[in-house]
Amino acid sequence: MARPSIQRSVRITNRLSSKILIVHCASKDDDLGAHAVAIGATFEWSFEPKPVWGGTLFWCHLATEDKRLSFVAYEQGKLNRYSYWVVHDDGVYGEQVAITTELLVRPWRRILLDGF
Repeated sequence: MARPSIQRSVRITNRLSSKILIVHCASKDDDLGAHAVAIGATFEWSFEPKPVWGGTLFWCHLATEDKRLSFVAYEQGKLNRYSYWVVHDDGVYGEQVAITTELLVRPWRRILLDGF
């Protein structure tokens, strides 16, 4: 008997006050490429997680002209993991959709202009 297809979605919304957000997400098997996300816009993708023993993991690198951060956007098997992310001026927040609140998960790091 075939197992049913279970799609998961991850979304990242740019709520920065005045900057384009560069988003580059990937898993071991799938590089989604870099995307410029306008203020108020969302980058979203869907996928089917591997069987339980496969352990699907997506990580993302976020960048503005003067800040960078990286975080795990989806990790299969983790309870209470967020899959909806909101980027503010102070960092990335996990969005708890059921109760419409956000929790700061990772703050920005200031960087030199010569590298990601």
